Amino acid sequence: MATDPFPSSSTSGDPALIDSPLMRRAGAEVLSLALMDARNHTLHLFAQYQHALEAVDFKVPAIPGQNPPLWTLGHVGWFQEWWIGRNLQRAQGSGCAPEAARLASIEPEADRWWRPEAAPQDQRWALQLPDANSCRAYLLATLETTLELLEKAGSSDEALYFYRLCLFHEDIQAEALAHGAQALGLSLDKPLMAAFTPPPMALREPMLIPATRWQMGSPGGAGFSFDNERAVHAVSVPEFEIDAQPVTWAQYVEFVGDGGYDREELWAPAGWHWLQGQASGEGRRGPRYVEQIGVASGAVIQTRFGQAMRMQGQQPAMHMSWWEADAWCRWAGRRLPAEVEWEVAAHTAARRGFRWGDVWEWMGTTFRPYPGFSPDPCTAWSQPWFGSHKVLRGASFATRARMKHPRFRNFQAPWQDDAFCGFRSCAL
Repeated sequence: MATDPFPSSSTSGDPALIDSPLMRRAGAEVLSLALMDARNHTLHLFAQYQHALEAVDFKVPAIPGQNPPLWTLGHVGWFQEWWIGRNLQRAQGSGCAPEAARLASIEPEADRWWRPEAAPQDQRWALQLPDANSCRAYLLATLETTLELLEKAGSSDEALYFYRLCLFHEDIQAEALAHGAQALGLSLDKPLMAAFTPPPMALREPMLIPATRWQMGSPGGAGFSFDNERAVHAVSVPEFEIDAQPVTWAQYVEFVGDGGYDREELWAPAGWHWLQGQASGEGRRGPRYVEQIGVASGAVIQTRFGQAMRMQGQQPAMHMSWWEADAWCRWAGRRLPAEVEWEVAAHTAARRGFRWGDVWEWMGTTFRPYPGFSPDPCTAWSQPWFGSHKVLRGASFATRARMKHPRFRNFQAPWQDDAFCGFRSCAL
């Protein structure tokens, strides 16, 4: 069995590691730098919204699966203050009582505005949120408190648990701002546009992965891990064949050209029902944001951040729901990977050409707890979504490098297609 590509070395003080997966074991010094880096990235992304929306007071249409941009911005500061600045049990890390009494917020309305339990997603669009300058001031004040407390924190995993959690939470929210900009059709500055354009991939033949007994999950006591990654458990994995890279636009166009969106037999019943609802509303005949698919020419025109762009045939196809990924696999006589298969390939076959990190990848697996699961203090992170969501593995071009860990489990409802998501397939 291959060894973990991320050894348990310390990252106590190397600034070069602030955007590396080794941040899961970051010490206080480099963690402080990473928290500042994350905040700069968040504000850079939000500046794209400010340029486009400040004149209309950030009024945007309600979009399913998205949050108002000012809510996302304020929530980043709220999450950090809730779990660090206001949390008297922060030093206990994952042993913290979730509902322990907290200090008051520096913003009296913070919980009403930005606590998810107090403001469910469908109600966030009606909130009278503070303006952008007030949100920025709140983020500055909460970050200052975080950094001051971090200077006094211990060096154990538990003492640093919430600081690492808040770092990764902000990275996740920053990527949400990126696909929110895509949903709203906002233009990006040139450096971001270049960074958010997946390159064409060198295509390789599917690879055969030998049978193994795999230790799945992240071990406790080895830095930070998310609760849904624990606990470690052995899984027997038979030999399997898996694509070396995600499905490309050229491959997806063939499915469309063969009537894939009109053939009920290719779709799971729930997926076909979803598609009919989409087709009646927007006439859907391709992934989200696709304006044109030329079956004869192979040309795909997809709107990306407000610009209609021709996709290259060897770029990964993206912005499809789980139902669409599953239908393509049925059409191709293949299947979506089980997440243990994807994890084995990511760990053991990288040198053979297994490519990941261009787009989030739908798994055939429903999001469920691992054996021995115990929720961390932020109980809303994983537990409410078990059984209803599907797993995505890997990362996208908009994911910070420190989030790109082969054991990280992302998850979405099967109808969601707003993230930068694609898929690969396995042989039946």
